Amino acid sequence: MITPHDTARLLIEALPYIRRFTGKTLVVKVGGLPMTDPDRARSLAKDVLLLHSVGIRVVLVHGGGPQIDEQMERAGIAVQRIDGLRVTDADTLDIVRMVLVGKTNRDLVAAINALEPVAIGVAGEDGRLLEVEPVDERLGFVGRVTKVRGELLHDFHDDGLIPVVSTVGADTSAQPYNINADDAARAIAIAMKAEKIIYLTGAPGLLEDPSNPDSLVHRLSAAEARARIADESVTGGMIPKLLACAEAIEGGVGSAHMIDGRAEHAILIELFTDAGIGTMVTQ
Repeated sequence: MITPHDTARLLIEALPYIRRFTGKTLVVKVGGLPMTDPDRARSLAKDVLLLHSVGIRVVLVHGGGPQIDEQMERAGIAVQRIDGLRVTDADTLDIVRMVLVGKTNRDLVAAINALEPVAIGVAGEDGRLLEVEPVDERLGFVGRVTKVRGELLHDFHDDGLIPVVSTVGADTSAQPYNINADDAARAIAIAMKAEKIIYLTGAPGLLEDPSNPDSLVHRLSAAEARARIADESVTGGMIPKLLACAEAIEGGVGSAHMIDGRAEHAILIELFTDAGIGTMVTQ
């Protein structure tokens, strides 16, 4: 049981971190459990509102891969991927937009606004917030971010709002494109000169041994992250996240973090405690 003394000690520990990050921009890429579990979504909403209340300028960025897969299965459309990216033809793009913009984004916005009406949903294609170019013609309508209207997100912050961004962008002709959410979050963090970017994942962070949760790598540099990718000591879904972290640091973001989105209050533990949680990538 947490005593009043425990609470006071935690607040004292958090105070210097709150002072350090007040007024700074924090980009959070949401994935994993908060996207599928309403209780975890409400918990995330409370954490985000706490950050907002102490003056931290939060941007939430989300994808929705499992939800898109589910809708494609219902529509009888086969899921195809190349190098981990979803092949997106016109029919698949319609489903991507429906799920990301019409459902997942609205659910995250509603979870926050049920507590306090400060969240605003925005798609990357709105006002050409995320301008893209095609990644590979084999992938169809899959885009790589080439430009971010960071000033638009700063304007939302100046108005006291928390932008929640769905990762559907558009090219210069307004053609929509599906965007990898990890990459979109990285591009947004660089454009906004964010102090931190946090990836909420379904894993504790980077593990030396994927089968051993106690082998967590607590900290590494961007160069060390790239070296691990090059020597193939990391595999699967950890590769794009670790690469995005390295690129964020190289683009001027203060630090990048991969933390377990399944853990209660993971963001607060990472930001406001000495011990932290997950893996941090720095310069």
